[in-house]
Amino acid sequence: MTANNQDSHPQNAPASETTSAGRRPVCILGLGLIGGSLMQALAATGRAVFGYNRSTVTVDAASDAGYDASSDVMSTLRRAAAEDAIIVLATPVTTIEPLLSTIAETAPQCLLTDVISVKQAVAEKVARLHPRARYVGGHPMAGTSRSGWDACDPTLFRDAMWMVTTADDTDADDWTAVAHLALAVSAVVVPAAPDAHDRAVAAISHVPHLMAADTAAVGAGESNLALRLAAGSFRDGTRVAATAPALQRAMIEANDVAVLNALSEAIDRLVQARDELRDSGSVAALIDDGHRARMAYEEMAARGREPIVGVDVGTPGWASELRKQAHEGRVWLG
Repeated sequence: MTANNQDSHPQNAPASETTSAGRRPVCILGLGLIGGSLMQALAATGRAVFGYNRSTVTVDAASDAGYDASSDVMSTLRRAAAEDAIIVLATPVTTIEPLLSTIAETAPQCLLTDVISVKQAVAEKVARLHPRARYVGGHPMAGTSRSGWDACDPTLFRDAMWMVTTADDTDADDWTAVAHLALAVSAVVVPAAPDAHDRAVAAISHVPHLMAADTAAVGAGESNLALRLAAGSFRDGTRVAATAPALQRAMIEANDVAVLNALSEAIDRLVQARDELRDSGSVAALIDDGHRARMAYEEMAARGREPIVGVDVGTPGWASELRKQAHEGRVWLG
């Protein structure tokens, strides 16, 4: 894996932080909420960005708004190859296999990344269908319950955590190019190994989706009175249940092993709470554990961004040190 010292800071970034090589075009495959928002955010920085979507309705909407979009995947990828663009996969993991095969045939030399919410499943598909890919995975922790081009927001990634795959064999220049792509849209880079990422998002995203669905189903199943009385706890606790079911299923089912483990822990805690409530009239253990965890989250948020320090990307051991400091809660600021 090689790259040419790319970064992708906006045009008003200091001269020391941006180069002509770092302004390499970006080709986005999939213009839904995440891909479309990325297109809009990059275009706002002056970055050359173009994209593909199989829906002509989406392409027409993007084109009418002044963005460079096409429903012809072959011509889009030929252009990406000619312009040495960074290719971003921004479709559900269940749809990427034909895209990977086409990329391997049409634009095999392009640096490849993605914004998909699982990493091991994507890496396995890349290894099988495009084994010589220059691939560095990514996942912005951003989104809403809405989907499609109409839901796109160029500020969606502002201050969002953006995981960038950091394996020991990751090429340093390619990693830097993908990390700077995230920084360009005002995200914050979190280095992680694919399996660690998948375990983390199972716990803080995928199981919460299941818990939100469960809470919504229990509340709605009680009576219309319950829904009429529903306020902040129900609204906040079930927000993500409003996400399109197909998108939720694709995300959760692709991360099945990690979700099974995290879901088992969640079920064990709920069973324990049920038994303690039945036997002693108390749910103190679960409530106290949850309160401590939430306070720890708020404390970390209050501390702000604690930067990774003392690591030069590309020097011996750089990837493992980035991962180590990320597990301590630090982030890479470039």
